Amino acid sequence: MSISTMAINRITASSSASPPLKPSIASPPPPTSLPVRTIPGSYGLPVLGPLVDRLNYSWFQGAEPFFKKRIEKHQSTVFRTNVPPSFPFFLANPNVVAVLDCKSFAHMFDMEIIEKKNILVGDFMPSTKFTGDRRVCAYLDPSEPQHTQLKNFTMDMLKRSSTVWLPTLTSLLDDMWDTVESNLTSGPVGYIVPIQKFLFAFLSRCIAGADPQNSPDMAENGWLRMDRWLAVQILPTAPINAFQPLVEIFLHSFPYPYFLVSRDYNKLYEFIEKESKEVIERGQTEFNLSKEDTIHNLLFTLGFNAFGGFSIFFLSLLSTLGSDKTGIQEKLRKEVREKMGGKGLSFGAIKEMELVQSFVYETLRLSPPVPLQYGRARKDFKLSSHDSVFEVKKGELICGYQPLVMKDPNVFNDPETFVADRFTKEKGKELLNYLYWSNGPQTGESSASNKQCAGKDFVPLTACLFLAHLFLRYDSVTIADNSFSAVEKAK
Repeated sequence: MSISTMAINRITASSSASPPLKPSIASPPPPTSLPVRTIPGSYGLPVLGPLVDRLNYSWFQGAEPFFKKRIEKHQSTVFRTNVPPSFPFFLANPNVVAVLDCKSFAHMFDMEIIEKKNILVGDFMPSTKFTGDRRVCAYLDPSEPQHTQLKNFTMDMLKRSSTVWLPTLTSLLDDMWDTVESNLTSGPVGYIVPIQKFLFAFLSRCIAGADPQNSPDMAENGWLRMDRWLAVQILPTAPINAFQPLVEIFLHSFPYPYFLVSRDYNKLYEFIEKESKEVIERGQTEFNLSKEDTIHNLLFTLGFNAFGGFSIFFLSLLSTLGSDKTGIQEKLRKEVREKMGGKGLSFGAIKEMELVQSFVYETLRLSPPVPLQYGRARKDFKLSSHDSVFEVKKGELICGYQPLVMKDPNVFNDPETFVADRFTKEKGKELLNYLYWSNGPQTGESSASNKQCAGKDFVPLTACLFLAHLFLRYDSVTIADNSFSAVEKAK
């Protein structure tokens, strides 16, 4: 089942109590025909091994070649290696067991064998000062009692927002495109800032019930304050190939202190505290959260999960549209207008747009917003890839690099190529079982008993709405170098 009935039913359904802790995907016993193999690879010499791997990962090779070279070297999609951050000023342990095919990666969704406590960015966790001296929901394991409260609160926020999601999106997109069009008379218009301004306003209003227009500072600078707060947390681990070795020396060698963005975060907190009274009250009365827990978790969901994730994903979506040489814009435009039938944008029409949905899914396959996923072994267990079985010990950190996992040739034909209609028809819909961008399969269901993204249905649906709105308004859009250079209005 695609975005269609499944996603829309989930989005509009009321929240319910979560089932007891259980795996979202049960890992079947490894077939006896597969050989048991010692996990290949090593961590190298203390300090030196992690440092060499860090430089290769972030500088000399880059993330994807780093993992590919080790697959070739070890003749295995499961191996030991180091990932940033590491020496000199991080306390995090960089040792991981890499899992780089769909079968081995899927073990990370089994909460009976995988623990997710403080494992959002591997063994590295930014200071809790960035989140009000609290471990927010993303850093909690499903076995921790507060995880249930906070995950249910987050899912409730998203479901309630479904009533305003569509009108808010269309109104703000119209404003964005009007501004872009007026500026195109002077030359190409960079799309990063317009998209981020749109996303901040859209997500603030829908998720938090907070309109940035009520605050001149948030209307003008809210997106930028959110960017700075995010950047200081993720820069130590973000691979940046440009400006080396300066990046390794000054950006990747130590975690950043909260005081650099304390003013930005305090302004965002004050905005949510003032404008999101209804959501905050619901967190307190219906989910038994303190006011502070509610606001800090609301801010993390809004900023890290939603704004950060959508910013990366929408830029990938536009880049893919701009680089296409197969005439996909014409095909998308044709489907959008046929299914709309001259009517306004609606959830019902979106569920009929098979190619639009597939285009979104294929973008998520090749460019997942969060490329790395981590989990710690809750106990000793046997992990199986397509060709071998490996023994993983309790406490070992497992790491999957999704852009490579999603190119598993055992699952996807021609895996390196963007195939816009890959997820169409019955066979394409079966592939959604292996689309893991949300820390679980697209056919799975987010709940308080797992760590699958609470917005796993909202993200692709919103991207489909974005594309449908685009091709209702324009016959084509010319995109290059992170800019809109021309638009052809619908005839």
